[in-house]
Amino acid sequence: MDIFSLCRQYYLPLWQCPHFIFLILSIIIISSSLFTYFLGNHLIQDPLTVALLVLFLVTLLFILGFILIQGFQKLAETNRLKSEFINILSHQLRSPLSNLRWCLELMMSGRINPVSQKQLEYFQILKDNSDRMRELLKDLLLVNRLETANLPLKFSKFSFKDLLNSLIDEFKNYATALNVKIGLEFDSDLNEIFSDSEKLRIVIENLLDNAVRYSKEKGEVKMLVEKKGKNLYFEIEDNGIGIPKEDQNFIFQKFFRAKNASKTHARGTGLGLYIAKSIIKQLKGKIGFKSQKEKGSTFWFLIPIKT
Repeated sequence: MDIFSLCRQYYLPLWQCPHFIFLILSIIIISSSLFTYFLGNHLIQDPLTVALLVLFLVTLLFILGFILIQGFQKLAETNRLKSEFINILSHQLRSPLSNLRWCLELMMSGRINPVSQKQLEYFQILKDNSDRMRELLKDLLLVNRLETANLPLKFSKFSFKDLLNSLIDEFKNYATALNVKIGLEFDSDLNEIFSDSEKLRIVIENLLDNAVRYSKEKGEVKMLVEKKGKNLYFEIEDNGIGIPKEDQNFIFQKFFRAKNASKTHARGTGLGLYIAKSIIKQLKGKIGFKSQKEKGSTFWFLIPIKT
């Protein structure tokens, strides 16, 4: 009967927990039974017939409710096991991957033995693939924490402009290598804001990474920040490959990547936009985009803030 503990065990909010749903169904069944009893007393003269009718209705509803809740409980248990598996897998694989990366960097440095150019190329391939594995594990762990409510919000006052400038500096070398320029237009009325800087950094990092990665040669990524009432509006625009119309309804789903993105850029987990949407939703905001194939995309989000 400890519904709250059971819901926490399944990593589900109260209104999605099978035991809470069963409790609500029980209340509905009892209410329906009482209604049927009082209605039957007015329409049927024989009390035994009324009692049998109510008994039949209660039994039928409880059996149907029990079958339904059993199905929900199995799904909840599967979801719990999936979350625990991802959590254990992510933590267990991080150490071996870190050791592999350290060994590769040591061998590539030539401090153990001289390394030929051909060997260096093979080592670089291994290093790139280990980096992709680390990126996937990091995203899987973050998704798991978001879905199990193990990533609480931490609000504080900070400079949103400084946050953006630090991300631009972080992506500078990557953007230069792809011949992409990054621009920022910032509302002068917007100074410090009260929100979760860590979560917003993750959102913008994912959006900026996509914008730079999928930009065309000599491309440009433009970021715009405005204050709209009590909300912060952020927009990022690129002139890249865009998103085909048939893929746009699925772009925020887990592991989904547009067909043209998968063909032109092998790297990517398909989790970045799902993570971004989950965080913005957690911050009580909205996120959206507009895009046209081969002409670019514009992603935006709107979140409530305190200045």
